[in-house]
Amino acid sequence: MPKNSRTLPSARDRARPDSRIDELESAIRKLYTSVKDLPFHGWHHIYFVKKKAEQFARERGANPLLVTVASLVHDLNYMVRPNSAPEAGRQLRQEYLANAGFERPDIDRVEEIISEAHTATRTQRISPEGAALSDADTLFKALPMTPVVFSHLYLAENGIGLRDLAEKIVKEQLPLMEEGIYFYDPTVRERYFPWAQANMRLWQEIMASLDDPDIAGLLSEVNVKI
Repeated sequence: MPKNSRTLPSARDRARPDSRIDELESAIRKLYTSVKDLPFHGWHHIYFVKKKAEQFARERGANPLLVTVASLVHDLNYMVRPNSAPEAGRQLRQEYLANAGFERPDIDRVEEIISEAHTATRTQRISPEGAALSDADTLFKALPMTPVVFSHLYLAENGIGLRDLAEKIVKEQLPLMEEGIYFYDPTVRERYFPWAQANMRLWQEIMASLDDPDIAGLLSEVNVKI
């Protein structure tokens, strides 16, 4: 059963602008664009996930404030350590949230949302806020252009080889497809699951192709790490 948000605001409160959001977004954007620009998990990724997560939150009645906040800070672990899990960014997230004026209950709830939306560990049990963030982040992975435009940036950012990435994608995402929770919202699933299926098939074929020594040799010739 989904968990209820402990800080769900009233309809009147939702209509009020929250200066904390603007302050947090400004600080996070500055971090990504001025301090450290990550080629895959950079501001372009954060902004896309934020916009889609906000849309999905509105469509399913999730807490929009918490979804926006979680989307802005969900990948700060990559600022701390390449190829890391969300826990690596916990302290950095808490610093940015506290500096923007968020108090402990909201900070703790944002941590819960990020944790339950994490691709490698998410389950059937998820809150509306976690589902909105998860569906938005997963959509970025499933975009038809992601393997072509962004995957080599993931390899460069995290210092891993093509086989490592293919195995990670298939190992983490295929079980979610089989369990019916690749996307949580039925409307999102209907809209985007064909993209996800095509993406999964591509990575399965990439993983299989790397066992061919001639293909491995070809990639070695053009300095692609396998």
